[in-house]
Amino acid sequence: MGHAGGTGTGTGRDEGPEVADGDVPPQGPPAPDEESSTGTTGSTGARKKWVRRTRRTALALVLLLVLPILAAEIALRVNYAGDPADGTHTRNQDAIWLGHAWVDGRKTDADVAALARRLKGTGIRDLYVHSGPLEHDGTLPEADYPRAGWLIESVHRVLPGVRVQAWLGDKLATESPDGLRLQRAATRTSIVASTRQILDAGFEGAHFDLEPLHSGDANYLDLLDRLHDVTESRNAQLSVAAHQIDPLPAFHSFWGTVTNHPKWWSQAYFGQVARRVDQIAVMSYDTMQPLQSLYGGYVAQQTSLALEVTPDSTDLLMGLPFYHENRFGHRGAAETVPAAVRGVRLGLSRTDADRANFGVALYVDFAATEADWTAYREGWVH
Repeated sequence: MGHAGGTGTGTGRDEGPEVADGDVPPQGPPAPDEESSTGTTGSTGARKKWVRRTRRTALALVLLLVLPILAAEIALRVNYAGDPADGTHTRNQDAIWLGHAWVDGRKTDADVAALARRLKGTGIRDLYVHSGPLEHDGTLPEADYPRAGWLIESVHRVLPGVRVQAWLGDKLATESPDGLRLQRAATRTSIVASTRQILDAGFEGAHFDLEPLHSGDANYLDLLDRLHDVTESRNAQLSVAAHQIDPLPAFHSFWGTVTNHPKWWSQAYFGQVARRVDQIAVMSYDTMQPLQSLYGGYVAQQTSLALEVTPDSTDLLMGLPFYHENRFGHRGAAETVPAAVRGVRLGLSRTDADRANFGVALYVDFAATEADWTAYREGWVH
């Protein structure tokens, strides 16, 4: 906002004409039109003062909001500088999200063979295959994954050692009246039953992506405790897609107040989730960053924040954007695989360079380009 600079208060006009030495000012009461003019001038001066004060206050408020964000953006750019440590490459703990076509009948043996060729020599160990979504009551129709058995058998044949997990999720009714409600005990019980069902179908794990999931949700933690009992008893994996961590202290609270969409988790809550699962994959994209350097610095920050609170026994995976869109929150030219990989390596280098249970997760197979795969191989697989 600009200042109302250069505007006077009308003081000179209010004081009336100058009186020369020896002159005698007019006597008697002022004329009615002079009274009216003086009142209007006073009103105009007060109004201008009010406008100036309002603009200054608004400017101060804008600066209070903008300066911390500007400082954070500068910090992200600085965070992108430097060289990653030697050895910060794949630990063969990577994963990829695969679309629903792999279990609904659209894919063939030829597609599985092509996937095997694509993944050969990479660090990918887990396939998160979309097999839902869950119904809003937590149930899962078996008709949603009719070719799951074929896929699992085929992958085991051509990609020995690679695990096939069922990617399950749903929209939560946290910001709109429609969706799955974790606060309902019956719904959580149904999700547990759906997990048993998916493991009975042969999947080697269950990967959950429930959004938007607000920081501090105790019902989600209760669900994870119950799910982990099930997966552990079956020697299967429990994996989750996780929201990003506050880039500034308590930023999720501020953003939630302003937009009704908190988006981020507190670092403490992220740690609570990480301690309840076998794998946690950070959805480190859709970051609202306008430049590759800022996005890469953001990923480096997220990597460090996540490493600090994820136990060594849990696989921590950082998401790579294998898709190309331009919409609010995501700029394709900024959120690139090379920037993400460099950010991941920088964050790993600075925080826990020797961490074994660490990798990246590629989102998503059906939107990936050759350039994405090349950047992953050259930057991370090395």
